Amino acid sequence: MLVLSGCRPTSTSMSATPSPAIHTNRLIHEKSPYLLQHAHNPVDWYPWGPEAFEKARQEDKPILLSIGYSTCHWCHVMAHESFENAEIAELMNRWFVSIKVDREEHPDVDHIYMSAVTRLAGQGGWPLTVFLTPDLKPFYGGTYFPPERRWQMAGMRELLPAVAQAWSARREELVTSSEQLTAALQPPAGPSASADAITPALLEAAFNQAVGEFDAAHGGFGAAPKFPRPHELSFLLRYAARRGSAQARQMAETTLEHLARGGIHDHLGGGFHRYSTDAEWLVPHFEKMLYDQALLALAYLDAYRLTRRPLFAQTARGIFEYVRRDLTDPHGGFYSAEDADSEGEEGKFYVWSLEEIRQALGPEEGARFAEAYGVTAGGNFSAEGGGGKSILHLPQQINETQLASARQRLLDARSRRLRPHRDDKILASWNGLMIAAFANGAAALDEPQYLDAARRAAAFVWERLTREDGPLDSARDRGERAKRVEPRLLRRYRDGEARYPGTLEDYAFLSDGLLELYEAGGETVWLSRAVELAEAMIQQFWDEEGGGFFLRDKEQEPLIVRAKEIYDGATPSGNSIAVGVLARLGRLTANQRFEQLSRRALEAFSAPLAQAPFGFPQMFSALDFALGPTQEIVIAGPPSDAGTQRLLREVRRRFLPRAVLIHKASTEADPVESLVPYVKTQGMVGGRPTAYVCQGYVCALPATSVEALAAQLDHTAQPVGAP
Repeated sequence: MLVLSGCRPTSTSMSATPSPAIHTNRLIHEKSPYLLQHAHNPVDWYPWGPEAFEKARQEDKPILLSIGYSTCHWCHVMAHESFENAEIAELMNRWFVSIKVDREEHPDVDHIYMSAVTRLAGQGGWPLTVFLTPDLKPFYGGTYFPPERRWQMAGMRELLPAVAQAWSARREELVTSSEQLTAALQPPAGPSASADAITPALLEAAFNQAVGEFDAAHGGFGAAPKFPRPHELSFLLRYAARRGSAQARQMAETTLEHLARGGIHDHLGGGFHRYSTDAEWLVPHFEKMLYDQALLALAYLDAYRLTRRPLFAQTARGIFEYVRRDLTDPHGGFYSAEDADSEGEEGKFYVWSLEEIRQALGPEEGARFAEAYGVTAGGNFSAEGGGGKSILHLPQQINETQLASARQRLLDARSRRLRPHRDDKILASWNGLMIAAFANGAAALDEPQYLDAARRAAAFVWERLTREDGPLDSARDRGERAKRVEPRLLRRYRDGEARYPGTLEDYAFLSDGLLELYEAGGETVWLSRAVELAEAMIQQFWDEEGGGFFLRDKEQEPLIVRAKEIYDGATPSGNSIAVGVLARLGRLTANQRFEQLSRRALEAFSAPLAQAPFGFPQMFSALDFALGPTQEIVIAGPPSDAGTQRLLREVRRRFLPRAVLIHKASTEADPVESLVPYVKTQGMVGGRPTAYVCQGYVCALPATSVEALAAQLDHTAQPVGAP
């Protein structure tokens, strides 16, 4: 392993003055907003691909791999300090082949090298900086490096010569280190599955670990910085429903309430910022990510269905209005993110001085608003522009409807500010999450406009990011093309270009979104497409030997590691969502193969699930469904019939985490019967829309009234065992 103290920099007389923007490198031909941000660096950047790899091999140079994304604050800092600096760039160009990667376009690449840096440095993050051998094996790395040594952190002026000297003088040592690290990153050899381990005891262990990490004062888990991780809250709500646990429910409610009142919540524009720098959820890192909006909306909707608290519905509506207004393409797809910075300052777009509030609202109303939202003369936020600015938050509960007009006027005033950069690429996976959220919002809140947003996004992704044919990024015999299951997903769409083979999370997240869209709207086409994607996912990513799914399509050229990701971090893992999708689709369609593969994946991951259960909350939500008991709910009746809609609303408004919903719309042969054959005999009774509540495909008496249906649903929703 490289030790910097053993090397001395060869040059110390460098200016910190950034070079003029007179350079253009290969990134100018890319579509990624992140790569385009670096297209005029003096660094001779290459995108990830064979041209860069071949250059490194031919010139026998190590690779400097830099991974980030366009709305990453510290990525901007490192770019300005180092990559725009002509002298630092000259060192990079002299000694390295430099590759820039947008982690959102290449999550498989990011996963491998983030895992490597976490092993090397004990932690990871973005920007990610990794030094590789010409055969792409990592031997040294970290995250943000300043230009000069700072905070006991090596600076680029010291680091680059040190790595170059080590490559020249201690090549064999570095290569050996890279091979050892690469071997350590490989998945465990041989099967580790345990059918006996997949029991409700795992759910208990995950809950108990959550209790130990819970911040009872402010909600959330652990110390600052604190991330919402809404799939943890969704797991707690499912556990509360399964066990009747008041403690699990209270933990989730407390967290969601503090999030809604905190500065991490955009009280004017709706939606949530990335994370909080403090334990109280007051001072956020201001970037806004699409996946956070989707996952938090789902958690708030789950909580609303379980508790009927208006705050949770109101917060979810705010998220949806933000995404519709600011993150939606005119043709329906959802954009990826908004930056934390504007005009060179983090948070400038979002914070307010007391005087700005008074000018916008007038002295009297301004004073009332400032008191309610914690705006003071001294402020609570310090940035590059100085103090005196406040992050809006709610120190005490208020009746927010009384200040709705004031919030709208401030939102109008804020809209005249210079907005942060928006990353307008459209990712299949994150769109799948947001489709699921809008579909759930339509069902839980009875909002047709949310269903329309989900439909438009699903149609956008299906039209622009699926293909039936086309070149493969693979060295295998192209004759195998005829064997594969359609459709094939591409990952990213931007500026008229769809590119990059979809990863596991693209297939899993989109299939899940389409399944939710089917249950919310009853249109069989979305169920059919969810099944198609699940079949394609199995063919392209399933590990026949070890169980579970690889992150990268098996037809693509392999990377240095055949990664399987199960940790549920900022987003759920592809495996966690895939396990849940297969379990639900299997139960809905009576496809035993889907359920068997879901179970086999759970068994394959049983060891890590037992070791650190609360690291996999989305997987445990899937396990909750797989363990059952589950319900199959069939509503038979024309969609336009008011009676049909009343029955559907009764189901959709409830928190039923272990249920699937089938809508049989026609009294004649219905298209859904080809996918769900057991509904052929379940029709209307006496010419009236009818509900069937089944458990293990054994159904209660048909219900033709909302009251009868509600009684059956209440009976099947009883807790399983004692809390």
